Order: sequence, then structure tokens, then C-alpha cells
Amino acid sequence: MTIGQNSEYFRDVRIGVIGGTGLYSLDGLNVIETLAVETPWGQPSGPITIAETERGHKIAFLARHGPSHSVLPSEVNYRANIAALKALGVQAILAFSAVGSLREEISPGDFVLIDQIIDRTKGVRADSFFTGTGVTAHATFGEPVSAGLRALVARHAAAVPDIAVHTSGTGVCMEGPAFSTRAESNLYRAWGASVINMTCIPESKLAREAEITYAIVCMATDYDAWRESEEPVTVAEVMHTMKGNAANAKTLLLALLPDFEDAVYNDSAKALMRPEAGSMQYAFQQPPEKQSAAGRATLNFLFPQYFTV
Repeated sequence: MTIGQNSEYFRDVRIGVIGGTGLYSLDGLNVIETLAVETPWGQPSGPITIAETERGHKIAFLARHGPSHSVLPSEVNYRANIAALKALGVQAILAFSAVGSLREEISPGDFVLIDQIIDRTKGVRADSFFTGTGVTAHATFGEPVSAGLRALVARHAAAVPDIAVHTSGTGVCMEGPAFSTRAESNLYRAWGASVINMTCIPESKLAREAEITYAIVCMATDYDAWRESEEPVTVAEVMHTMKGNAANAKTLLLALLPDFEDAVYNDSAKALMRPEAGSMQYAFQQPPEKQSAAGRATLNFLFPQYFTV
């Protein structure tokens, strides 16, 4: 028996969408309800909107920074965001995020489906569900983004013909909220990074711990600070580009949804989610009798199959 079947929040919502800067709602879907979810790690960034597709499947939408963009990147309750989606039944998340481009060929307005991440956050964000529980666990994270979900998104790039959709790349996640110095921006370029943002860590790590398939569409808004011929990025520049990015994100999402639904709801083999499903089974180092009882009770919210109470 799973937590979803016992949870007051369970809605058999298998697809989750996390919106970033400029993407605060979904269009073209029938909104069913709005939920305020409480988790052992607190409340998420805002209410979760449950919408229904034309085929009758449900999608959970959460604005990462809150519906009015009131939460700074370092202040986002990433644990609550991921745990709340998990409690609704979400098995796969497609996230969207505004990013700065570190490459000439990635123009403002382009989308990038990153496959690797460099963590440049500073340890101030709660980045594990196991912290403070008295239960030790180590998730595998060598491939931080789902290759299958990235490929699914890439197949629908033609839905946004006016921009380029780059099918791979490395993202740097910085602490923020200030943008990069020019020296930092050039350092990340020297490392081979493609884009930079402030939110894919720990979001992607927590999705992996929660055994949720995860991919992120990075929406370039600017050239960060590395271009000597230009002034470094400003909020005004970001917001100017974000209007078009948000429209393209919604178009792309509606185009790929039928394939996404088939992969999550209709594929009996669950091939899309197979790499993440059950991936924490052997991640725990202590025998159950050595684990904290209180910690096990907390983790039961996410992992009833591993932590019975």
C-alpha cells in the first residue's frame, strides 16, 4: 500500500510541472482544484493547481517562486515542493527555469535541455530529505536529469519553430540572488558550462531522492556577464525576454503532453520512470533497527515502502 492511497492529498496525479520565472500558470487545461499541501518539511512555495488534460489525465502545477514570485531562490522550500508533488502521486516532473546563456550559440529566447549540472550553491539550502532524520542515505546522481524525458521533450521542438531547442548542455546552479561577476561567468565558460540558473539544485537532487523522474527546460533570457561588448545582465533584460519564453514554454508543454501522458499513464512497462523507480532501495546504510524511529516516521511520508510505522 502506498502513501498516495493513504494520503488526504492523493489525486493520482502522475505528472508534475514546476514553473520558473515568468511561468506562473498553465493555459489550455481545465483547472479542477487548488490545494494547500502540508508536508513534514513544511508548505510548498504556494498552492498546487490540479488541471485536467483533454484526455482526462491530471497534472499538478506549482510555481517555484510562488504565484506572485515572492520567494527568492535560496528561500524556496524545495523539500516541501517535491514532497507535496510526491504526495499527490507525481511520478515525473518537467520543470522550467529562466537561465543565463554562457554560449554564443545559445541565444536569448532559446531553450536548453541540460543533461548535467554543476553545483555552485553555498550549503544554505536544505538539500536532502534525510538531513536531521537520523537515517543515512546516498542517492545516485551521476546522471542528474532523465535522458528519457529529455528525449521526449526534444521530439516536440518543432512546436516552437522560432527558437532553437538545444538537446543537451551543462547547467551551473549558483546561489544568487545577485547575478554573476564577469570573472565567474568566464570561469563557468572555461568549465564547459552552457547555461546558469539559481534553482536546479537542490530541486533535481530532491526529485532523485524521491524517486521521481525529472527533467528541466532551461529558457535563456540573457548572456549572463561574460560578453565584454555588453553590460552584465539586469532584471529588466530578463523580464523583457521572459514574456516570449513563457508563451513558448506553454506551447511546447501542450504539444508534448499527449506523449508525456502516454509514457506515464499508458505504458505498462513504465519505461520512462524505470531508472528512478526503486532507485533508493539500496541507498540506506543502517539496518532498520538502528534508524531513528522519529526519522522513520517522517520519511514514511515519502517512502512508505521503505519506512513502515
